Amino acid sequence: MIPLKDEIVAFLDSKEDIIINHLKERLNVHTDNLEKGLIEQHNLEAMLHLIKHALKAPTENFDLSDSIKRIAKKIIEGKLRASKSIEDILTNIHILKAEILHQVYHLHSKCDNKLPAITRINDVFDQLVLHSVSLYMEQKEKIFKEKNQYINSSHQDRLTLLGQMTSSFVHEFRNPLTSIHGFLQLLRAEHPELPYLEIMSDELQQLKYRISQFLTLSKKEVFESEISIFSLEKLIEHVLSFLYPRILEVNVEVKKKIANNIFLRGIEDEIRQVLINIIFNAIDILSKTEKPTIRITGYEKNNIVSIEIANNGPPIPEDIQEKIFEPFITTKKYGTGLGLFVCKEMIEKHGGKLTCMSDKTWTTFTIKLPSLKSKLNKTT
Repeated sequence: MIPLKDEIVAFLDSKEDIIINHLKERLNVHTDNLEKGLIEQHNLEAMLHLIKHALKAPTENFDLSDSIKRIAKKIIEGKLRASKSIEDILTNIHILKAEILHQVYHLHSKCDNKLPAITRINDVFDQLVLHSVSLYMEQKEKIFKEKNQYINSSHQDRLTLLGQMTSSFVHEFRNPLTSIHGFLQLLRAEHPELPYLEIMSDELQQLKYRISQFLTLSKKEVFESEISIFSLEKLIEHVLSFLYPRILEVNVEVKKKIANNIFLRGIEDEIRQVLINIIFNAIDILSKTEKPTIRITGYEKNNIVSIEIANNGPPIPEDIQEKIFEPFITTKKYGTGLGLFVCKEMIEKHGGKLTCMSDKTWTTFTIKLPSLKSKLNKTT
């Protein structure tokens, strides 16, 4: 039994309007917005009624958790709609608590034993704070998840639209490109002495490669290349030969160490594209590096073929390194951010994995693919 409970409740009833108006002034409750003002007033009234209900409870252990949770939910939902922080919510609760305790302390009574009532009031407010914080965190997490779902959905829509656009764009672009390449071949056959034909051919090959990136992203390209068995060493030699003009231009030292007799089974053109893209990016980043170096290592272990392509250029920033394979992420000023994303897609399509590690000394891209032995074992 709480001494003075009837007297305190009657006192709070008589002072309710004064307490509410005083609190509205202290909390700067909106007077210019009737709806918000009424919500704030209702919240204050609900908390005040909760305290009176707690004081009138038949025993000190009377369970008020359902009432407290209901009021906490009402407060939190209103505050979240108004984009209020948890600090603002807790401040309001503590100000109301301080006001009620102030009124109880100054209650004139023949009985001085106000401690049980004050303890009960403190206990109710402690529970209200606990439920408010828990509910606030739950609601914020729910909002965060919904926003993430919206962002992911928008991103997926963006990729779908990009696929539709690139599919249309590439089909219109490919025909004149094929014609240009055909006429260039005729020029080389009829006038082999003409300068710059080799450079033009290389540039067309690069353009063709960029188009292939968009085609892969659009998911609508039907690859005509057939699965074949090919030598890793010969493939890398071909890639380095293709990139030789650019390697010479930047004066990159290429250190190559490829184990003998490593063969892969897959679409050779796709693996070639991946190697060209990674090595070309490395050359590009090394253009302002002193003693630019690229290390290419290939070896086979436990039925896994590993290809490591490392350069001693500037490191990839940590925040970008974590998402370097995501679409539209690039460190280049005019990059599309699709190259590495497409590379990862191609490697994973072959049952492999593409990773990146970067520090102050080396940036290393590692390709891991099932060896020819492991693939043959699966088919037998």
